[in-house]
Amino acid sequence: MPITLGMYEKSHEHIGPRLAALGLDLEVRTFGSDGKFTVAGKKVSPAEVDLDYLWLSSHINSDGFRDKAFGVVEACRSIGVVQTFNAGLDHPFYKALSDKGTRICNSSAQGVAIAEYVLAQVLAVLQPIEQQRALQAAKQWKQTPFRELSETRWLIVGFGPIGQEIAKRVKAFGARTAVVRRSPQPSSLADKVGIIADLGAMLGEADVVVLACSLNDETRGFANEAFFAALKSGTILVNIARGGLVDDAAMLKALDDGRVSKAILDVFHKEPLPAANPLWSHPSVRLTSHTSFFGTGVRARWDSLFLDNIGRFARGQPLVSEVAAKDVG
Repeated sequence: MPITLGMYEKSHEHIGPRLAALGLDLEVRTFGSDGKFTVAGKKVSPAEVDLDYLWLSSHINSDGFRDKAFGVVEACRSIGVVQTFNAGLDHPFYKALSDKGTRICNSSAQGVAIAEYVLAQVLAVLQPIEQQRALQAAKQWKQTPFRELSETRWLIVGFGPIGQEIAKRVKAFGARTAVVRRSPQPSSLADKVGIIADLGAMLGEADVVVLACSLNDETRGFANEAFFAALKSGTILVNIARGGLVDDAAMLKALDDGRVSKAILDVFHKEPLPAANPLWSHPSVRLTSHTSFFGTGVRARWDSLFLDNIGRFARGQPLVSEVAAKDVG
């Protein structure tokens, strides 16, 4: 029997030739913006569709179709595996699928891009680039001292593919790295490893704190008053995970009193961030529009992950980036 494989029409247009080249026994069933699947040349409702494997690529975002696509997928009669372009699985859609028995694979493709974003933003804080440009414009010959990245201590909260890519680059600069992860398993990328219970004791040692963890019941709002009180004065905070990790009022207070010298924020409680939100204009905030994953190599890594995994599925091998049901939602 062929593997029944579902995906958005534009995803199939994009990946079809490379998928066919794998030589797998597949029956591809695509769904379109009308919310229906094409099965054996006929349009059918999702409630009539059973799939062994479904690929959710980022193409569903291009037409503002994501939420409707989630609804289409959730309405399917049965799905064995869903592979998604998302790294975080906090959207209720994923929990609903998991509760119905669907296995879920998330994406590691964003890790390289997000890690480069983090390094660029932190370097822009440590290096007086804007001052140097101003001196050039004024034709003033003046030296500009800066803090070396090699002198900094980093605490990375969350050590999945994104956290690991960040640590890899930070270590290359000679900085010290501590990580908080689910288990205290050591890593060559970390000088110190702890679990979430150790966080309070580890915060005060860090010059840079990066939030790269999942949003769940344990982490929701954990960057609160106690979190910020544990930081040493002048810490740089980076959040590339989820806005819901942070108590914004507590963060603003920490920014105002200098406990946090700069907050580099790419994710927020509500996106797009409302124009009235004070984070837009705070002098100690560097703010971007959830763009840290938008590197030029991400699309190719998404594709490669899917092509690798569908081959693994066909051969009965373990899937890459499969997330345990307890960690979904």
